[in-house]
Amino acid sequence: MSTAAPPLSQAALDQITTPAYVVDMAVLKRNLATAAHIREACPCRIILALKSFALPAVFPLMRRALDGTTASGLYEARLGRESFGREVHVYSPAYTPETLRKLLFIADHIYFNSVDQIERFLPAIQTHGEDIQVGIRINPGYSKATVGGDLYDPCSPHSRFGVSRKDLDKLPWEAIDILHAHALCESLHDGSVGLIRHMGREFAPYIRRVKAVNFGGGHFINKTGYDVEALVNAIREFRAQFPVKVILEPGSGLVVDAGYLVATVLEVVHNEKDIAVLDASAACHMPDVLEVPYTPPLFGADKPGVHPHTYVLAGNTCMTGDIIGEYSFQAPLKTGDKLVFGDMLQYSFVKNNTFNGVPLPDLGLLHEDGSYEIVRRFGYDDFKRRLR
Repeated sequence: MSTAAPPLSQAALDQITTPAYVVDMAVLKRNLATAAHIREACPCRIILALKSFALPAVFPLMRRALDGTTASGLYEARLGRESFGREVHVYSPAYTPETLRKLLFIADHIYFNSVDQIERFLPAIQTHGEDIQVGIRINPGYSKATVGGDLYDPCSPHSRFGVSRKDLDKLPWEAIDILHAHALCESLHDGSVGLIRHMGREFAPYIRRVKAVNFGGGHFINKTGYDVEALVNAIREFRAQFPVKVILEPGSGLVVDAGYLVATVLEVVHNEKDIAVLDASAACHMPDVLEVPYTPPLFGADKPGVHPHTYVLAGNTCMTGDIIGEYSFQAPLKTGDKLVFGDMLQYSFVKNNTFNGVPLPDLGLLHEDGSYEIVRRFGYDDFKRRLR
């Protein structure tokens, strides 16, 4: 939770029609500077994981500091190619022949998840004739997911992600360019360094057979407490041992704390506790609040009971469990008050929905001079188009 004052001025708040996701351009630029430093100091390649954050309005800024994008499927890959440019990587647990055929004309790095998938589709890549790099995801047997337990641990028991150690020798290594290992989720430097050293120690014979190693996402490089130089040194040590390229594909780590969800109090009701109904919804607009679960930071508020006035904050839907969290405030909440939730860029608008016909929030930019720009506003037609 956050007791700090809202980072948006009153003048900016007055311009915002809620609900709205707001990118703080100053913070985003600082985050990207961290990525640029890592790229140059190691060196390594850093690509944006579109599954966590995909906003074309800021891609011109992001492409200055990054090498491209990584996608989880056809549509994300196409977005990366058309709107971001540079390298396009794509990984999926399973491809269909039709999807793979289309990806041949979009992606320049295609990662496979199993022995069967690479055997089935490798001929199509080789026949295509373009210089497509082939990757294979393995299960490194290293778990360092810091949130969500098994729900967000790609190496949890019975995981469907990656080739297990016992099957590695079945792979056509002569045709594989990239070894991919994703084992982290919102991990600090100990997770990043641990994974890199684990891979070098446990999979050296296979690393020596490829051109690059992709250490996946989950590197929370801009989170308070992350030792960036520890990561840099670990990559340098790894590259001194293995003459390969190194790839990182953070999503959340590039946009952590760089944006907000602004909401308005619609009504306050009482049922043993005071409950403030907002025009923002956990179920519709911040689904990870329910899935992880977690209580998002809220500027000017604290944990229940810290300040004189405590409220449950709830969404304006029919879902009983549409609860954002319980917070305390210095003053009573009233209809029309605007609230600013922090760290609302990652896994928010890429996962939102229109359950109950609840409107989707605006997408806006808070510029460094304090001005506010709406880059996308959604309406009824967006809701109806998904149901036709």
